[in-house]
Amino acid sequence: MNNAALSISGPVSLRLNRWLLLWIAVIAATVLLMVAQEWWPWAFKYPRGWQLPLAGWITSFMKWLINSFDLGLFTFKDFTRWIAWLVEQPYILVKSVLSTGFLSGVGSDAVQVFPRISWVALIAGAMLLGHYARDWKLALLVGACFTYLVTFGQWDSAMVTLSSIIIAVPIGVVGGMLLGILGHRSHSFRMLLIPILDLMQTVPVFAYLVPVLLLFGFSPVSAMIATIIYAMPPMVRVTLLALSQVSAEVVEAGAMAGCSRRQLLWKVLLPSAKHSLMVGVNQVVMLSLNMVIIASMIGAGGLGYDVLTALRRLKIGEGVEAGVAITLLAIALDRLSQAYANRAPPMHSVSDQSLWQRHPHAILFGAIVVSTWLLGIYLPLLNTYPENWQITTGAVWSDLVRYINVNYFDALENFKNFLLLNIMVPFKRFLLSLPWIAVVAMVGLGGWQLGGWRLGALTASLTAFIAVVGLWTKAMVTLYLCGLSVIIACLIGIPIGILAARNDRVHRVVSVIIDTLQTLPSFVYLMPVVMLFRVGDFAAMLAVIAYAITPIIRYTDHGIRHISSELIEASLQAGCTRGQLLRKVQIPLALPHIMLGVNQTIMMALSMLVITALVGTRELGQEVYIALTKADTGRGIIAGVCVAFIAIISDRLINAWADRRKREYGLE
Repeated sequence: MNNAALSISGPVSLRLNRWLLLWIAVIAATVLLMVAQEWWPWAFKYPRGWQLPLAGWITSFMKWLINSFDLGLFTFKDFTRWIAWLVEQPYILVKSVLSTGFLSGVGSDAVQVFPRISWVALIAGAMLLGHYARDWKLALLVGACFTYLVTFGQWDSAMVTLSSIIIAVPIGVVGGMLLGILGHRSHSFRMLLIPILDLMQTVPVFAYLVPVLLLFGFSPVSAMIATIIYAMPPMVRVTLLALSQVSAEVVEAGAMAGCSRRQLLWKVLLPSAKHSLMVGVNQVVMLSLNMVIIASMIGAGGLGYDVLTALRRLKIGEGVEAGVAITLLAIALDRLSQAYANRAPPMHSVSDQSLWQRHPHAILFGAIVVSTWLLGIYLPLLNTYPENWQITTGAVWSDLVRYINVNYFDALENFKNFLLLNIMVPFKRFLLSLPWIAVVAMVGLGGWQLGGWRLGALTASLTAFIAVVGLWTKAMVTLYLCGLSVIIACLIGIPIGILAARNDRVHRVVSVIIDTLQTLPSFVYLMPVVMLFRVGDFAAMLAVIAYAITPIIRYTDHGIRHISSELIEASLQAGCTRGQLLRKVQIPLALPHIMLGVNQTIMMALSMLVITALVGTRELGQEVYIALTKADTGRGIIAGVCVAFIAIISDRLINAWADRRKREYGLE
């Protein structure tokens, strides 16, 4: 028995000693470099002569593409404008129905020849859709969300936003589904598609805006195209996953029934995967709504423009009301899409039913639309909600911020200065003092240890790319802000997740709160922190923490709750107290899930950091934002790719670690 134990532990200890020696060597080399920094200045600041001017090359290529590339019958610019025109036509139609009415003429000379749909009819239609999808409870929830829009004076802006969503979502869903089907049918295409999806989902959304702005111009259509690009990748992934999970028996039954390849896809695979595909539709809807504020920077109006304007003017009340309007619109569309995905098919034949029995909701909605249009001729309030009936809470929010600033300014300032001077600034200086070549070596060694030489080579090369393109300093500032924000988010979120996992009442309350936080637009988090702490790294960090804390809470709760009940019972029977059960069983077993939550927190923190460039940060997000203001495509894309590489490195390392822990615990 002892010999067997020695034979097993021997190779393990040798492996551990090998990795320990490698880490000691790398750390010792790093210390040596830092002590004798004047001998190796190139190791700390990547020489300008060694840098690759990729940003300039990309910018020059884009200018050539737009100004000089000729396809014969038309230029490339004409081609992109034609695509924009195609997208614009249905948008104009939907916007006319929901927002402006049907107009004759252009600009200030435009005259309305037919009114838009009444706000009463639209609220009624949304409620009927909720009842059709599930029940009256959903109908009342959706009705309440839309009633807020009209009551708080957000209706006109909300209808502009809804018009763009109605066009962008179907295009994103269909495009994502088609790419997913191609990836399912072709293994080589899928292998090409996966890294592109990884890059698209980690590149900051600002980076999409620069090339879209140049290719399609400054307009609501450009904003919709950027939204489609941003929201499509989840639909592709869901389609790939849903089609691969269709039971082999179902596929074989379809083949035995004589289905051709096309029939097998449309009559067997897609219907069988309908429920999973609707999850993708839901994701496209939510991401499209999350994009509305950012897209307003290149021409989108509506609620996003209202929030952005309020942020620039520091009108917290107006910004909060518009942000809540986006949140409620997101909740309504989210609940409707989920309910429709889970809706059971009809249990009886409709061939012997009357038209009313087959389509009661549609007929009732049509009757309401026609009646409100006719009554609106004599009662204008049916078409336009009276301004003197509207409610606003803008003064309340402004007074609250003023009260906090007047009465708690010293306490808030002391708290801010303590964290800045004792934690944030030292950590930032430490990261900036590290030699880039040592960081590349450490990241590569970590990848090699966790996932083999391929992962080590990948992480090291991605890290080196950041230095080669001349963005190392800004990347370290990004890492400093992201790292501190994630650490603080975990220190707050993990205890909340543990408490929610062990108490059903807390779980229900926390679930409602984090569901609401996840629907709030990212820009909404900036306004209160800027009003209380002004611009700078501290305000940016607080906004990032508030935005990114939800995944770590959710994953911690989920990981602990899904531990096998047999293991819990066995631990209790072995005499574990409640505290011992948590420390020695639940947390160790849930740690892979918790680390996946940390991974998602990092992803959300990086996406939020780009937005915090608006409040004065000096990191990669600022590079992307400056590129947008100057329409510098190469600068924006390279900075965005560097952010994406940081996200990919953390994702690959954490997933490799989580997979190893799962294998060690026999969870796979």
